[in-house]
Amino acid sequence: MVHHSILNSIGNTPIIRLSRLFDDPRCEVLAKLEMANPGGSVKDRPARYIVERGLAEGSIRPNAHIVESSSGNLAIALAMVCRIHGLSFTAVVDPKISPTNLHIIRCYGGKVDIVTEKDSQGGYLETRIKRVKHLLHEQPNRVWINQYANKRNWQSHYHGEGEEILRQLDRPADYLVLGVSTSGTLHGIARRLREAWPELKIVAVDAVGSVLFGTPPYPRDLPGIGASRVPELLQRDEITQVIHIDDYQSATACRQLVAREGIFAGGSSGSVIAAIQHLSAGLSRPARILTILPDRGDRYLDTVYDDDWLARMQERHLIRTTDISINATTGQTI
Repeated sequence: MVHHSILNSIGNTPIIRLSRLFDDPRCEVLAKLEMANPGGSVKDRPARYIVERGLAEGSIRPNAHIVESSSGNLAIALAMVCRIHGLSFTAVVDPKISPTNLHIIRCYGGKVDIVTEKDSQGGYLETRIKRVKHLLHEQPNRVWINQYANKRNWQSHYHGEGEEILRQLDRPADYLVLGVSTSGTLHGIARRLREAWPELKIVAVDAVGSVLFGTPPYPRDLPGIGASRVPELLQRDEITQVIHIDDYQSATACRQLVAREGIFAGGSSGSVIAAIQHLSAGLSRPARILTILPDRGDRYLDTVYDDDWLARMQERHLIRTTDISINATTGQTI
C-alpha cells in the first residue's frame, strides 16, 4: 500500500511476546510496540486524531497556531502533524525534556517555550499550563489541544490500539498494564477492551513522586509517566490496581528489556515492565498480561542509558526505600 502521507502510517503496530524476559510458562506477557509509529511514540495517535477532527469540524482553522504543554512525545507528534497540515505549532516544555526531543521538535519546524518555575507539587505541569493560557491571550488564532481534558485524547486510543488489539489477539488478556499520565491512553484502550473482555483487570503504573493517586510528591526525573496535577480525564474508579515505580526501577527494566528482548525502549516502557515483574511475582495462577511500550530509547540516552545518571537514581532509590522501611511511629526498621 502506498500512503498519502506519513500520517497514514500511524498505527497497526505489532504485538510481541516477551518470552525471554518473562520465561515462566504460566505468565504470558504481550507488548504492543507503539514506538513503531513514525513519530516514535504512542502520542502520534492523539496528535493526528485531535488535529484532523478539529480541522474537519472547524474548531481548528487552517491558519491556526496549535499550542500544547508536553513532556516531549506529544510535542514531537504535534510538530509532525502540524507540519503536514501547514499549521504553526508551539510546545510548552520544562527542563526535564531531553535535548534530543528539543532538537526533533525544532527540526519539524515547531517552536519551543521552556518554563523553569516549579509548581506547588515540585513539578512543572501547573506552570506549563499557566504558560499555555498566557500564550493563548497573546494571539487570537492560537488553539490549545489540552490533552489533559480533551475527550478526543482517550478516543484516539479507543479507536486506535483498542480496536487493533482485538483484531490481533486470539483470546482475551487477564491484565492490561499501562503507564498513566494524562490517562488518555489507559482509559481509551481499557474502555474498548472491556467492552469485549469484561473481566479484564486494569493496572495503572504511576511514577513514585506523582500525585495522581494521592501519594505525596517526590523528586523524579523521567518524563512521560506520572504528573504533579490530576488531569480532568482521570477516572480512578475504572482502575483495578495501581503500582508505583521509581526512576531507578524504570531504567533497570529498560536495560533488561534491551538485553533480553532486543527492544530499545524509553523510560515509561521500563516502568510497565518493572510493574509486570512485580505483578507476575504475586500471581497464584496462569495469566495473560498485555501492555504497550510507548516510545523509543534513543530519546533517553542522557538519562536511562547513561551510567552516571543511573548511579544517581540508584542512590535516590536506596534512600527512599530505606526511609520507607523505617516505621514513622516507633523508629524501628520493619
